[in-house]
Amino acid sequence: MIGNWNTTAARTLRSLRGTSAPMTYTLIAVCCLIFVLGPASGFTPSYGTGEALATAQRAYFRHWGVVPADLFDGPARKALTPATALFIHGSWVHLLGNMLFLFVFGAMTEERMGRVEFTLFYVGCGYLALLGYAAANATSQQSLVGASGAISAVLGAFLYLFPSARVTSLLPFLFFLPLRFPAWVVLPFWAALQWLALNQAPSGPGVAYLAHLVGFGLGFGYAWVRYRKKKGASRGLGRAVAGDGRATKVKVAPAPAPEGENQP
Repeated sequence: MIGNWNTTAARTLRSLRGTSAPMTYTLIAVCCLIFVLGPASGFTPSYGTGEALATAQRAYFRHWGVVPADLFDGPARKALTPATALFIHGSWVHLLGNMLFLFVFGAMTEERMGRVEFTLFYVGCGYLALLGYAAANATSQQSLVGASGAISAVLGAFLYLFPSARVTSLLPFLFFLPLRFPAWVVLPFWAALQWLALNQAPSGPGVAYLAHLVGFGLGFGYAWVRYRKKKGASRGLGRAVAGDGRATKVKVAPAPAPEGENQP
């Protein structure tokens, strides 16, 4: 059994080294592994069931997630929570939605930036996106978790780097027909949806649309400052692709990759 595990791990590492976007796939794998081992997945019997599981989930989200009131008026270790929260998700839908968008848009962005820069960009922008949300809701006691702030930054950078890349989109008001649009149409439309949802969202647990908008703006701004003077920026790719070269569908509405304020 141990030998089989070691062989599988070695093959996985070799596969990651051979891809052009290893950090994108590593981030996806880490988020999935953390979720499966945590209480939100329901796969770990040690957390119990029923009320015991709900209590464990609340404690888990509060410990690893961002609680704005604690972040600005709590112990120093809380300053790390905008980073740890990027790897915590509240539900299967929350996880899979975020990982789909990271899978589609992360690979090409990483290829353009490089592994180290992309990783620092992802974590740094994700941290600042959650920090921005917390600053705007400084008295909130709700736990905020999820990678949406970082992934929104990836979307913003993708828009600047690959504005003509075509993204296959599923639009509910067009009966979910798969239609292909350039990124300069899809991603601003996505950002507009986040803005509209932000102005209509009720207070309390829900989707942190502000973190999406902050992340998107940070990502676009970073790419603009970093790459605007470089002639080699890739701007005319024919389609948005995943790391294995296959075209991937992206649902642009309802709002993708939700950021959860989790209070089970």
